[in-house]
Amino acid sequence: MKTDKSQILLGLSLVLLSALFYFIHYALFRDAHHIFIYLIGDVAFVFIEVLLVTLIIHQLLSYREKKSLLRKMNMVIGSFFSEVGTGLIKMFSDFDLHSDKIKENFIVEDDWTDQKFVSVSTAFNNYDHKIDCRKSDLNDLLGFLKGKRNFLVNLLQNPNLLEHESFTDLLWAVFHLTEELESRTNVKKLSDADCKHIAGDIKRAYVLLISEWLHYMKHLRSDYPYLFSLAMRTNPFDPDASPEVK
Repeated sequence: MKTDKSQILLGLSLVLLSALFYFIHYALFRDAHHIFIYLIGDVAFVFIEVLLVTLIIHQLLSYREKKSLLRKMNMVIGSFFSEVGTGLIKMFSDFDLHSDKIKENFIVEDDWTDQKFVSVSTAFNNYDHKIDCRKSDLNDLLGFLKGKRNFLVNLLQNPNLLEHESFTDLLWAVFHLTEELESRTNVKKLSDADCKHIAGDIKRAYVLLISEWLHYMKHLRSDYPYLFSLAMRTNPFDPDASPEVK
């Protein structure tokens, strides 16, 4: 309310000052015709000025700001996959009963087009994920997640991620899975119902993780070919992956 009142007072003050100077002009030169010619001309130009500022300049500045923000977000996402994401994909896929059937679909190549990334992403979203929490070691998964907790917390504190809703959802899904596993006395002795519940939490994080990974790989292919080259050579779905150039 205080801000609104101050803005109203400022507006009234400016209008009164304008009226005062028009009055001084009239008192000195006694030429109302001249005053109204320039007044109407200035008012007419206001609409063009609004057009230039709001529809052109503002859009250009907004585009540059979004582009800069996207670059910063992708840097943060890149650090996530380097530190956590790639290893987590490998661990999650170990719980997937049919991971061997879909791994070959994620062997990203140099010649992948934008349409190829879209089709792979669509196919993955339509894939019926079968997660079994007993197929791999939950203790190893829990230890990995606990070791990365501070890193993930720092990511959530990054203001640039506020504009990236899907990645934030991924982080929350990973945090939730960590809390669920930590709250169990012994993750190796889960009931069938509890195991099914944990499998659902893994599936949620797994689906979000792969979706973000595909978006990130697409971004690297378009904007950072040298980083894309390393990402292909360390692809978590490729059993023959090696950072060494062959």
